[in-house]
Amino acid sequence: MVLMPEPIFLAVDDIKTDDSTIILLTPQGVKYNQKEAKKLVLKKHLIIICGHYEGFDERIRALADIEYSIGDYILTGGELASMVITDSVTRLIDGVIEKESYENDTFENNLLDYPVYTHPKEYRGMSVPDVLLSGHHENIKKWRYEEQVKRTKERRPDLLEEDD
Repeated sequence: MVLMPEPIFLAVDDIKTDDSTIILLTPQGVKYNQKEAKKLVLKKHLIIICGHYEGFDERIRALADIEYSIGDYILTGGELASMVITDSVTRLIDGVIEKESYENDTFENNLLDYPVYTHPKEYRGMSVPDVLLSGHHENIKKWRYEEQVKRTKERRPDLLEEDD
């Protein structure tokens, strides 16, 4: 199945405004990441076009302001990719979640998130680090940052090489 140009062009013509940004989802697009989500949240109106199975007629590319890929793999359709983009942008809109909830998330500063713990203090011989139980906010903040750097170096060193 390949999307034909006419229905897509007609649909875009019907909903496009001067404030629209048209996104085409394709494995050949720019790699979508948190930085891209931050750019998109500043846009007023997003239109997302996603193909299915074999994709879309090449002429549909003429509509796009940007082409995104959510990863180096293939899905049966772009619907899931469009939901990924929608969710990652929506959570950045003021009032959707508290700003503090995402300011220190993974990828906000090119670092993975720090480890988090719940109760009990010890489970099957594994303990919550003492610094987290100390109540000393500066030491906790320092530990969390050090853990972010350590975790990123171990698991995703490529993030440390990216420009901010």
